Amino acid sequence: MRVPLSWLREYVDLPAGETGRDVAAKLVDAGLEVETVEQLGGGLKGPLVVGQVRTIEELEGFRKPIRFCTVDVGAANGTGEPQEIVCGARNFSVGDKVVVVLPGAVLPGDFAIAARETYGRTSHGMICSGDELGMGDDGTHGIIVLPHEHEVGTDAIKLLELVDEVLDIDITPDRGYCMSMRGVAREAATAYGLPLRDPALLDVPAPNSYGYAVKIDDPQGCDRFTARTVTGLDPEARSPIWLTRRLQKAGMRPISLAVDITNYVMLELGQPLHAYDRSRIDGAIGVRRAEQGEKFTTLDGVKRTLDSEDLVITDNSGPIGIAGVMGGANTEIADSVTDPATGAVTGTTDVVVEAAHFDSVSISRTARRLKLSSEASKRFERGVDPQAAAAAAQRTVDLLVLLAGGTAEAGVTELTAPGAPRTIAMSADHPDKVAGMDYGRETVVRRLQEVGCDVYGQDELVVTVPSWRPDLAEPNDLAEEVIRLEGYGNLPSTLPQVPSGRGLTARQQLHRRVGRALAGAGYVEALSYPFLGEGVFDQLQLSAHDASRQVVKLVNPISDEEPALRTTLLPGLLGALRRNDSRGSHDLALFETGSVFRAAAQPGVAVRLPVDRRPTNEEIATLNAALPAQPRYAAVVLAGAREQAGWWGKGRPADWADAVQAARSLAVEAGADLVVRQGQYGPWHPGRCAELLVTLDGVETVIGHAGELHPRVVKAMGLPARTSAMEIDLDRLAAAGGEALQAPRISSFPVATQDVALIVDASVPASSVEDALRKGAGELLESLRLFDVFEGEQVGEGKKSLAYALRFRAADRTLTAEESTAARDAAVALAGERTGAVLRGA
Repeated sequence: MRVPLSWLREYVDLPAGETGRDVAAKLVDAGLEVETVEQLGGGLKGPLVVGQVRTIEELEGFRKPIRFCTVDVGAANGTGEPQEIVCGARNFSVGDKVVVVLPGAVLPGDFAIAARETYGRTSHGMICSGDELGMGDDGTHGIIVLPHEHEVGTDAIKLLELVDEVLDIDITPDRGYCMSMRGVAREAATAYGLPLRDPALLDVPAPNSYGYAVKIDDPQGCDRFTARTVTGLDPEARSPIWLTRRLQKAGMRPISLAVDITNYVMLELGQPLHAYDRSRIDGAIGVRRAEQGEKFTTLDGVKRTLDSEDLVITDNSGPIGIAGVMGGANTEIADSVTDPATGAVTGTTDVVVEAAHFDSVSISRTARRLKLSSEASKRFERGVDPQAAAAAAQRTVDLLVLLAGGTAEAGVTELTAPGAPRTIAMSADHPDKVAGMDYGRETVVRRLQEVGCDVYGQDELVVTVPSWRPDLAEPNDLAEEVIRLEGYGNLPSTLPQVPSGRGLTARQQLHRRVGRALAGAGYVEALSYPFLGEGVFDQLQLSAHDASRQVVKLVNPISDEEPALRTTLLPGLLGALRRNDSRGSHDLALFETGSVFRAAAQPGVAVRLPVDRRPTNEEIATLNAALPAQPRYAAVVLAGAREQAGWWGKGRPADWADAVQAARSLAVEAGADLVVRQGQYGPWHPGRCAELLVTLDGVETVIGHAGELHPRVVKAMGLPARTSAMEIDLDRLAAAGGEALQAPRISSFPVATQDVALIVDASVPASSVEDALRKGAGELLESLRLFDVFEGEQVGEGKKSLAYALRFRAADRTLTAEESTAARDAAVALAGERTGAVLRGA
C-alpha cells in the first residue's frame, strides 16, 4: 500500500515538521512494515509553469516528425514573449494548455534544462510529459495536456503536486484494514496520540424499496450488497488533477472519471467498488455461484472458464462480473467518443455503483485459480469492513455528482444478511500474562478502545470487535493489539536458562556427521521446499499403489501446483540439478537431508495449545499424535563428471557406483552394517538399481535405493543423461547402528594380502559373494574389496569373474603365510558352498 504523506495529513493533523521517515518510524513501532519512503520531486527545481501552445510548425527533412512550437508562458520567462520550443510529441494541438520547463530548471534525475540548438532551431526549454516529471503512467505516454481552466504562468510544481513523500507499506494478511488511507490514518493517529477524521463518517440515506433491483442467491458468499444509481453524467468530464495525482502516487493509472472515482474511494476507505454502465445492464443485478464451465470475458478482454465455487454478479443475460475480482467487458464504462461530423460527444451517462461484501476465502480461491490478482481481490482476501459499503457508495455518488455533473437517484438498495457484532471475553490481565509484564487494566482498556473496540467489565472484560478488524477472533489477538501499541521494544528480554550437561542428541549428531561426510566427498548441500505436486510421482514411474503416493495435503498451500507435503527428497533435489544443468553447471553432485511426511491411515485432529501456561504432557502427546510421521531422509543426485580430466590423467563420469558408495559412507557414520543387493524400484534403471538393507529386530529391511535413474524418468524430468541418485531412511539406518561409534582397533603388526578371482553365474549378486567371503574368512579378515569384474569368452557364457583383495591382520602377532592362506581358502570354500563360486583357473 502506497501512502502519500500529503493525503495522510487530510485525516490526521501530523506535526508540521514530521517527515516521511518520522512517520514511517512511528508506524513501524506500531507493527506496520514500512519498506521504503519515496521522495517525489527530489532535486526538482523550477521554473516549471503552465503554458498555452500558440503556433506549431512542422519541420521537414528529419527521420521522425519534429515540431517547432511557440508557447505562451506569461511573465514566467521574464519577457512575456512566447517561448520557442522544439518538441517531437504529437498528442497536443494549438490552444492546448501544457506544462513547460524553462531554461535554468532541473528535472528529476539531475537533468538540467538550458537553451540548445537542435534540428536547426534553438529550443528554449521543454514541453513535458508525465514520465519526464516522475509522475508515473497516465495512460497516454505523451505530453501532459491540462484542462483549459488553468491560467498561463501558473506554477506547475504546486499545481501537479510534484513534491511529496510516499510511504510504501507491506500489508500482512492480518492487517487488511491498512490497505486503505482510512486504516493507515487510524494507525498514525494512534501512534501520535491524535484524533482521526474518519472519512467513512458520512450521512448515508436509509435503504428504500425503489432502489436498483438486486437479488442475492448466496448470502454466505455475499452478506451485504449496496447499489446506488447516478444519472446525467457528462461524458466529456475528466478526472481533475488532484484526483489523478493521488491515484498515481498510490500506484494506480488514471483511466476515466467514473473508474478513477471508484478506485479513489477504494484507496480511501478500503472498500472495493464497481461502476456499471446502466444502459448495458439487462434487468436486476444478481449474486450467485457460477455454473461449472461457464464462460465469461473480463475487463482485460480475456475469456475465462469459471468454476462452480466462483461467485459471479449477473443480470438477465448472464454473468457481468466476477465478484470481488474483476468486472465484465459487457458492462464496462464506455469511453467518450466525439462524432467528427456533428462534434457531439457520446459515452456513459448513467451508472450503477456496486459496493458489496464478499466471503474472503471464496474470493481468494477464485483469484488464485484464475491467476487474476486485482486490487479488489487483494483487499477482500485480507478482510474488508462490511459496515463501510454504504459509506463507500455514498462517497462515490457524491464525487460523481460533484465532478461529472450527475444526479443521484433517490433509490437506495442495501441487502444485508442477519448478523451481530463479534464479542470476545477476556480477563483484564491476559495481555500481562502473554507479554510477561504488568500493563494494568486501564492501559489494556485504553489500547483496545484506540483500536476501535468497545470494552465493558472490570476483572473480566467483554470486548466488542470493530467491523474492520476480522482478524480479532480470540483473547490472544486482543493481547497482541495491546502489546504492539505499547511497543514491542518495551518487552523484557529474558534468556532461558539452559541446563548444563546437555548437548546435541544422538540423532542430531548423526545428521551433522552425515552432512560432513557427504560434503567431504564432494557433494554440495541443496535445500528445497518440502512441497510437491502429485504429478511428480508419474514422472518418477512409481506404481499406483506405492506408499509414497499417500500424501498429506495442505489446506492453504503456497502454490496450487504443489499442494502436498513431500514423501521423498528426490523431486526437490532433481529440480535443483535440472536448474543448475540448464544454467551451464554440468558436473553436479548434490545432497539433502530433511524430513519427509507420511500420511496416517486415520488422520488426526490437532488441538490448540494454550499460551498462558505450559501445555500438559497429555496435550502435547495429543498434538503429536495428530501429526503425520516425519522420518528423516538423506538423498544424493549426480550427473556429469565425478572426477575431472587434466594433466594428471583421464576423468571419470559419475555413475551408479558413486550413488551406492554415498550410501555406504552414511552407513559407516551410523555404525550400521549395510547390505547392498540388486533391486528394482520406480525411478531407477532396473538393471542398475541397488537395494539398501539393514537388519532391524532380526529382519532384513529395505531402507533405500541407489543407482542410475531410468531413461524414461530422465526424459520426463528433463535431466542430464545417466543421472544417478540415492535415497535412504536415516532414522532406520541409525536404528540399525550402535548407540556409539566404536573406534577401530589398530594393530602394529604387518598386513597379509591375498587376492582371489572367483567365477560365478552372471545372475549372482556380488554382494552375496562378498558376504560369504567375509563370513568364511573369520576374525583375521581386516577388509575386503572388489577390484575387478570381468565377463568374456575366457570365463564362459553366462558367467562373470569377480576379483577381490583380502587383507588379513592379527592383533597380537605377525601372521604366517599358512594362516593367511588358510583363512583365504576358508572364505573361498564358503563362497563356493553358498554361491557356486569356483576359483578362476582352477
